[in-house]
Amino acid sequence: MNRINEPFAFDSKLDWEPAGEGIRRKILTYNAEVMMVRVDFRAGAVGTPHSHPHIQCSLVEAGVFDVTIAGRTERLKQGDSFLVPPNAIHGAVAVEAGVLLDVFTPMREDFV
Repeated sequence: MNRINEPFAFDSKLDWEPAGEGIRRKILTYNAEVMMVRVDFRAGAVGTPHSHPHIQCSLVEAGVFDVTIAGRTERLKQGDSFLVPPNAIHGAVAVEAGVLLDVFTPMREDFV
């Protein structure tokens, strides 16, 4: 179901979708300019290094992650955040099970 421009997203009504081995995601609110996505990782799950033309800001909602952006790796924990510039190669490894809250601009059309 396309929910573009819907002002509210209720977590209990949104389904998780697979996003890789040990990874699942929920598309939250979005319009053409911005999108918010919750990504759940099991311990040891790897967000494969990739790039995209979108700017990405992410918050570690829970857990511990080793995040690599353009060759630099930092260990992040709950409350920490990171910024991925357009086309930068980036990825994450869940050191502990956790959740990232990702925001993209413009929206990730490939997600819907």
